[in-house]
Amino acid sequence: MAVWHGEKGKKYTGGLIHLRRKKRKYELGQLPVHTKIGKEDKKIIRMKGGKFKIKSHSVKFANVLNPSTNEIQKVKILDVVANPANLQWVRSKIITKGTIVKTEIGNARVTSRPSQHGIVNAIILEKEKS
Repeated sequence: MAVWHGEKGKKYTGGLIHLRRKKRKYELGQLPVHTKIGKEDKKIIRMKGGKFKIKSHSVKFANVLNPSTNEIQKVKILDVVANPANLQWVRSKIITKGTIVKTEIGNARVTSRPSQHGIVNAIILEKEKS
């Protein structure tokens, strides 16, 4: 099933719009990719203009930045702690931008878009001093 972003034939008030032409290739969209934790699985999609988009269906590792030392480490993702985009995605282990993930070196917030960029970049969360 294709996702179509063109004129739908109805106004937001419910009135009809008489479409003047057929659907066009450039009006096509794609279904969302819900990136999960698991064995690395990536798909390369050709975009308009010959560019490519790498879509991660599942990931195992994240590039985590430690802001205090300015070092980046590749660490294993253990679990999804919180997802502000959708609370149901925590149980499904879906990773999006802004998700808090549990890694080997501590909790980190995802700063990249895994379903668009094909990689998980994150920044480690500083522990509050009490």
